[in-house]
Amino acid sequence: MSQYDQLHRQCRTLENLFESKLTSYSQLAANLSRPGQDIESSGSVERWKDLEMELDDLLSKLEEINEQLGALASNPELMSASMLRAVQRHRELYLDNARELKRTKTNVKQAFDQANLLSGVRNDIDAYKSSAADSLLAERGRIDSSHQMTDTIIEQAYETRSEFSRQRTSLAGINNRMVQVIGTMPGINNLVSMIKSRRRRDSIIMGVLIGVCCILLLTYIWR
Repeated sequence: MSQYDQLHRQCRTLENLFESKLTSYSQLAANLSRPGQDIESSGSVERWKDLEMELDDLLSKLEEINEQLGALASNPELMSASMLRAVQRHRELYLDNARELKRTKTNVKQAFDQANLLSGVRNDIDAYKSSAADSLLAERGRIDSSHQMTDTIIEQAYETRSEFSRQRTSLAGINNRMVQVIGTMPGINNLVSMIKSRRRRDSIIMGVLIGVCCILLLTYIWR
């Protein structure tokens, strides 16, 4: 009786503890199914492994105690009907707990796989967004560089145009000063005219002389 009472109390304590741990373990699947859940930052992996190890250990102890209770129940003379029913009930609870733990393990594993898949997809999307942003920034940098180069060329064009304008103004000033100088010295025009007339007269004389020489040469040949 003393051994049965001790095993019975231990079994009840382990069953209650197992049920509490199993409830916490089951909540992992629900938490992992929430959108935007970060597995790494939430520490779900460590909790999952710790709870799973604790549940496996509790289930192993329940199995051991149920085997001891079963050994006691094999001697009906030492056990009352209520004791036998309690032993049977502990055995059924053990089997139910084993099946529930197996089912929950499957659910939690599926939730982790799905969460890891979604996390991988989110990481790929974030990487793509980051790459696209970098490409846009690089393209913007090239456009800004092109704009700066265009502005530089336009500034150079304006400066060249300004230089041409200054040179044109300077040449116009020189021309005006030359006209003014020529206007203040009328004798220069007369001198230029005389030079032109003398050159024209010399050209005529040279032409007449060359023509006479040609006529004399031809007359000599024909004789």
